[in-house]
Amino acid sequence: MVIVVGKGGKRISEKDAMNHVFGYTVAHDVSARDWQLKENGGQWLLGKAFDTACPLGPAIVTPEEFDAHNAKIRCILNGETVQDSSTNQLIFKTEYLIHWVSKFMTLSVGDIILTGTPPGVGCFRKPPLWLKPGDVVKCEIEGIGAIENRVAQSLSPSKL
Repeated sequence: MVIVVGKGGKRISEKDAMNHVFGYTVAHDVSARDWQLKENGGQWLLGKAFDTACPLGPAIVTPEEFDAHNAKIRCILNGETVQDSSTNQLIFKTEYLIHWVSKFMTLSVGDIILTGTPPGVGCFRKPPLWLKPGDVVKCEIEGIGAIENRVAQSLSPSKL
């Protein structure tokens, strides 16, 4: 789930945090695990910074029309559900995330904050489950909608 910032600020209190939220949307938080776990010494930033690594959509819903902390959230890979949970299981709530992030960076209108992922992440499964070219990934959140993307082959920067 993604928080979309609607009002900028710095050092925002949890009490005032919802005044800074424009709405929520869906994200497929794609990770290049080779760059997170091998190529970059375990630093996660580069593994999440590639072009096309964060598809968003299909819509933004406002806090008034969506219960951000009680919605079903799923990931479906090639027609099989691989993650199935509820946003009430996310570790941090919207108010805390706005407060925490604004401690060290100024939030601007249009910024997005990804809130986390449900259990079932592929690299932590036994055996691991890796995305491959041609796979179709659908991410959906009840009350917002779904996005669906086909995995495409890309050249790794180390092979450029």
